[in-house]
Amino acid sequence: MILRHLLSFTAALTLAACATQPASVTSAPKPTWAFQKSDLPPDPAYRYGQLPNGMRFIIRRNATPAGTAQVRMDIATGSLDETETERGFAHFVEHMAFNGSTHVPEGEMIKLLERNGLSFGADTNAQTSFEQTLYMLDLPRADPKLLDTALMLMRETASELTFDPQAIARERGVVLSELRDGQGWQRTNLEDQLAFFYPSATYPKRLPIGTIEALNASNAQTLQAFWAREYVPSKTTMIVVGDFDPDVVEAAIRARFADWQPKPEAPRPDEGKIDPKQKAKVDIHVDPSLSERVTASRHGPWVDEPDTIANRRTALLRQIGYGVVNRRFQRMTRVIDPPFRGAGFGTSEVFKIGQTTNLIVDTTDGGWQRGFAAAAGAYARALSGSFTQGEIAEQVANIRTALENAAAGADTRPHSALTSAALALVRDEQVPTTPQSGLDRFNQFAPTITPKSVMTALKAEAIPLKDPLIRFQGRTAPKGGEKALRQTFSKATRAKAPAGEVPAPVPFAYTYFGPAGTVVSDTVEPLYGIRQIRFSNNVRLNLKRTDLAKDRIQLHLDLDGGEMLDSKADPLATEMTAVLARGGLAKHSEDDLQTLLAGRSVGMGLGASGDTFDAATTTTPRDLALQLQLWAALLTDPGYRPEGEVLYQQNIANFFARLRSSPGAALANSIGGVLSDDDPRFTLQPQPAYSALTYGKLREAITGRLTQGAIEIGVVGDIDEAATIDAVARTLGALPLREPDFRPYAQERLRPFTTTRGTRVIHHTGEANQAIVRMVWATRDDRDADEAMALSLLDSVVGIEVLDTVREKLGKAYSPGASSSLSRVWTGYGTFTINASVDLADLPATRAALIDTMRALAAAPVDSDILQRARAPMLERIDNALKTNGGWMALAARAQTQSDRLTRAKAARSRLEKVTAADLQALARRYLAPERAVELLVLPEGAPTPIP
Repeated sequence: MILRHLLSFTAALTLAACATQPASVTSAPKPTWAFQKSDLPPDPAYRYGQLPNGMRFIIRRNATPAGTAQVRMDIATGSLDETETERGFAHFVEHMAFNGSTHVPEGEMIKLLERNGLSFGADTNAQTSFEQTLYMLDLPRADPKLLDTALMLMRETASELTFDPQAIARERGVVLSELRDGQGWQRTNLEDQLAFFYPSATYPKRLPIGTIEALNASNAQTLQAFWAREYVPSKTTMIVVGDFDPDVVEAAIRARFADWQPKPEAPRPDEGKIDPKQKAKVDIHVDPSLSERVTASRHGPWVDEPDTIANRRTALLRQIGYGVVNRRFQRMTRVIDPPFRGAGFGTSEVFKIGQTTNLIVDTTDGGWQRGFAAAAGAYARALSGSFTQGEIAEQVANIRTALENAAAGADTRPHSALTSAALALVRDEQVPTTPQSGLDRFNQFAPTITPKSVMTALKAEAIPLKDPLIRFQGRTAPKGGEKALRQTFSKATRAKAPAGEVPAPVPFAYTYFGPAGTVVSDTVEPLYGIRQIRFSNNVRLNLKRTDLAKDRIQLHLDLDGGEMLDSKADPLATEMTAVLARGGLAKHSEDDLQTLLAGRSVGMGLGASGDTFDAATTTTPRDLALQLQLWAALLTDPGYRPEGEVLYQQNIANFFARLRSSPGAALANSIGGVLSDDDPRFTLQPQPAYSALTYGKLREAITGRLTQGAIEIGVVGDIDEAATIDAVARTLGALPLREPDFRPYAQERLRPFTTTRGTRVIHHTGEANQAIVRMVWATRDDRDADEAMALSLLDSVVGIEVLDTVREKLGKAYSPGASSSLSRVWTGYGTFTINASVDLADLPATRAALIDTMRALAAAPVDSDILQRARAPMLERIDNALKTNGGWMALAARAQTQSDRLTRAKAARSRLEKVTAADLQALARRYLAPERAVELLVLPEGAPTPIP
């Protein structure tokens, strides 16, 4: 439940949550909203208000998806508001919000929400960061009664928590398990990094998860004191976005919160400082799991920049400038022998106590000196030279398109986008403006965007990296140590070598694929009105026009083949498919395409999934034809350029270096072999097998499918059907004759499930107290729709039972769970899994609880209340499935070749409603007896197995 706004690549040591915020005006009361002191006009579709007690609210009517809503309560408190003895309290209090209040007994909040159709985790959650605690409810129905329930629960959290000592004791175990799960090389690296760069700041000592010592010392009195001090009306904002009448929402908020008594806000403890004079120091951090990275940084003072038209223009110029520099770095990675894997340059605020400019360079193991020197030299040349008009134009084109797309789709923005804008106002004092006004301002300002104005704005913010702080992280210490790091940077930034001209790419070469294909079949299926077309070359097209997302079109392509081409003799045949697009096209490199297609809403990529190669993207009506051209070009003329191979090999090296670095990694990398009795297709192969892969081998494996395999395309959204059919006819429909049907692959679909039951031990090299227990049962494939639905409901039931037992009653695990997976691809294959990540010492008790839970399911029908709590959210998901283009695409993508998906979807609700407790008991008896499970224990290296 922790939201850690931590490291981004181009600003590695700052928090995304800490965007620019205006300082308070000392000579006058602080305005209620940031737009009251800005010349930016706020979006009038929001309703902004404040209760007499100081609590604020934001309401927005929105019908995307229709008949649903989001409710958020933001408390302006987080780990920075903790004292030294309260470390982790903000997060602990967030957990306690689900553990009892004046009017909701302990354990009843989640149950109440589940009965109303909200799933724990998916629809009911909370987040704690350095400065905010956010409570989130996603309502599946825009029902005033459900809204009142949601607001009642928020009010309970705000002012009525009870902090029962027994509940605290149980929840402490859950919080500590979350802390334990987050420990390891990544956490250690982060802590070292923050301590080096920000030794005098408080926040490195206030990571939201807290400390074991403070959490163990907490009690009902201390937690309640923190909550009472920090949860006050003036620090609280209620946000409701959804398909409600704003008058109804406002009245409901006032009814629930008007009598919440105001309290003064407690001052935040000292946040420490960022020292702009800190320089010329080196930190070296080594861990076997760390890929190599070098960071050069300098700090500066925090700059007060209120959200105004002028400051947005300045920020735009900076954005373009950083974009140009980072685009140069990206270009340097797209060569046969790149000097580094990636590099980034940026400046970000550190709360309101400073800002940091970073140059971050990721290199191959042992390649730090070459990579650091190359990136440092490119940085120095960029800031001492000038940008080209072409570089500026590429960035401007991408920004303009993003703004145009936002304006065109403004009327059907999802709840999440509007909620995010409201939170940005509350947290960062960013004025929510309309997309059209943003586009208008950009168009007025765009003519003044020049290489000179961009460079001026960039230099005004970026702190010169003179005598920088340098930090190295990697698997082995750098040769020459601190001295070598400093000398490398100093020498590289003094070099005056020219940056070199960026060649302009030739015009896009893939606009003609032969005479347009002819439509030979055009029907509309009766269940959902999906238009089904077949071209003379056997390409299938499925169309569904919707008004759910204005100006947006989703596309999905399925090409016969996929993992069916992998065999026991050649299990990695399709492994490199995911990087096929990184090799570009025969007539355009990937880098050329990026410049050539700047400002266009298109994507290029292909994956191997099950029995097909697939691609999915979202575009606009303006770029639909270009997107189809790109797909047709990738299938007919892939580039197989060696720079894509280089990228793959770099990733493979890092992957194997972290193979068992955590319990989760060790389990994920071992379970395929365990469950398949080491069938090579499902078993991780030795590293040399991956290192030997080439584009040449991939070409040999997949060319036949690219040129001949059956194709089915789904297109859903704001489409002109005639224009879409014509665009497909001129691209994929114009290709040479394809196979008429997807191949059956009868033998290839056979997937074994191990005949060996009982306990298997997997070892990891992570923390000595971390362990996982997982039990896996063989079930079946998804051909029987009734049983598939019943197993899905059993999945939800078991998830609730396991959560109640292992998390809520025992307090042993943060996120235990269950999952059922019935394959459509692998004949007869399916699995049912329960899982818990626990302290090694708690593994026996957790395992016993899981076994008891599974035995109870077989021994007696499930409790009627649990059955309702499991079924209600599933029914809501069915009811809301077709309120998004993604839901429609799930039906349209294979509407012709897998038409059973449509009939099953139509009957899904009635099928779910008729599943009984007796049905679930019978399934548990048939499949889930503990003695039939494959039990996987993931233990620290060298630890004895704690199970006799």
